[in-house]
Amino acid sequence: MNTPQAQSIAIHPVDGESWQQQLANSPFSAKALLEWLELPNELLAAGEQGAGDFPIRAPLAFLQRIEKGNLQDPLLRQVWPLIEESQTPPSGFVLDPLGETSSNPTPGIVHKYHNRVLLVVNGSCAIHCRYCFRRHFPYDDNRLSRQQWLDTLGYIQQRSEINEVILSGGDPLTSSDKRLFDLVAAIEAIPHVKRLRIHTRLPIVIPARITDALLTRLSQSRLSVIMVVHANHANEIDGNVAHALRAIKQAGIHLLNQSVLLKGVNDDADSLIHLSERLFECEVLPYYLHLLDPVVGAHHFDVSEHNAIALMAQIQKTLPGFLMPKLVREVDGRASKTNIPIPVNQQD
Repeated sequence: MNTPQAQSIAIHPVDGESWQQQLANSPFSAKALLEWLELPNELLAAGEQGAGDFPIRAPLAFLQRIEKGNLQDPLLRQVWPLIEESQTPPSGFVLDPLGETSSNPTPGIVHKYHNRVLLVVNGSCAIHCRYCFRRHFPYDDNRLSRQQWLDTLGYIQQRSEINEVILSGGDPLTSSDKRLFDLVAAIEAIPHVKRLRIHTRLPIVIPARITDALLTRLSQSRLSVIMVVHANHANEIDGNVAHALRAIKQAGIHLLNQSVLLKGVNDDADSLIHLSERLFECEVLPYYLHLLDPVVGAHHFDVSEHNAIALMAQIQKTLPGFLMPKLVREVDGRASKTNIPIPVNQQD
């Protein structure tokens, strides 16, 4: 990923800062983050080692939701490198767990599923999630000029079966409005494309990115626009995030959430129930609950399929069906995500 050099944290109010300023201020050194979050010094060596492989990045708007000094805080665990990252991973944990490099037929495109393609808009994220399945993705090989983007869109134009384009990355909303709007316009010009899906963590980690200009442009699209956000725990959704999410929905954009089941973050029934309830309060429907993609550096987050099924059986005793995310695993080479059913004898 494209990552500016880590910097010291300058504590200042987030309110009033543009989303671009917040994004620019999001990379931190392990030492600066440890000191600001009042973490024990014995964590520093692991933090620095992990940051050397996959730099620390998190906006202050997100960090302010973390309880200082709490090593078990579910948001802290998503961004702080633990010593387990550098340990030899178990068998099956690989650099490219979803086989995306073999589904990368032309720079900028991942085409795994018959009627939809994913565009790697950029390699930049506002936050580096320590469990990220693309932490080793070759973004430099997929960094395209404007003309190359136009050439890449020819791949879609030539395939009439493609009716949905997914913008991903990195995070597509770290792009400037001009670049993003130009890309949307180019996609709109392809007659057989009906839907535009935007996968983004920005509304959660930098809610200021949801500007009037962005919402106006997306609401005017001829395409059916779906925004898939990514929150793993209800503590990620503060008042500013809730306001941004409701504004997206009010603009006529379909709004879904996908989460990853993470050990020590949300692998208990109460956390998953509270997340679904909080999302619905903000006009968001739970979509997927992913089992961890087995990427090198993230094995300590893994929750077994057996335990995941037991959790789903628990939460469906409380949640209505429309608030139940689908439990899924993505498997390299399969034509779609793999739904994981709950056995009849475990259902309510």
